[in-house]
Amino acid sequence: MAVATTRDPGAPEGRGTRGDGPEASASRPRKALTIGAVAKILSAEFDDISISKIRYLEDQKLLSPRRTAGGYRLYSQNDVERLRAILRMQRDEFLPLRVIRQELATGDFTKPRTGESSGTTRRALSVDTSVGSIGEEELLDDAGVSEAFLRELQEFGIVQPDRSGGRATYDETDLEIVRAAAELSRFGVGGRNLRVFRSSADRESALLEQIVGASLRSRSQARRREAVENLESLAGICGHLKHLLLVRDLRRLTGE
Repeated sequence: MAVATTRDPGAPEGRGTRGDGPEASASRPRKALTIGAVAKILSAEFDDISISKIRYLEDQKLLSPRRTAGGYRLYSQNDVERLRAILRMQRDEFLPLRVIRQELATGDFTKPRTGESSGTTRRALSVDTSVGSIGEEELLDDAGVSEAFLRELQEFGIVQPDRSGGRATYDETDLEIVRAAAELSRFGVGGRNLRVFRSSADRESALLEQIVGASLRSRSQARRREAVENLESLAGICGHLKHLLLVRDLRRLTGE
């Protein structure tokens, strides 16, 4: 297996490992791999993996391997697992890079992602993915909640169904919201308490609108598409940041 001292096939021609020098080798993290070694490791699972494909994913900002002063790519174990997750999402779920980018931004990408429920959850989390419509009875059955509980969520603006012909229609995002609210209700958190999440989401949405709103209203289809991709990424990053801030505050509660 090639390690950090092996020449990187992605480096400029004419540069070998001697260009890094002993000091550079000593400063490298242990188990750093070259792009060629990474391609060889992953080839056992992905027949179509190649050095050029890894470079392309890096160009798309899905990977950020460390580089030496001489321009050599060095991949950590975390980089390899991230790349493995990307390739699995492409192969098993046929996800576009835009959605994969969002998935990577939202948290742990090493967990298995299989089954119909993962597809439903993914659509519910995506800004630009079509979601299925469901009726009230189906939502109550799938979420396992009572009609009174759903009414409470609607009263405080947590769930906002579409209404046509006097009939309430929900989507997969509404379903996931109700499921999450039901989990919190087990700890005594009611609809009234959930207004803090509604207010926070409204403020974050307003902030992101300031960032990409002009591009979303552009006449250029390419510019609008880029804005949607940026919106997906920003939403994931904001959610991750919010989780980190919450963890930090909860750590203080425990005295850690």
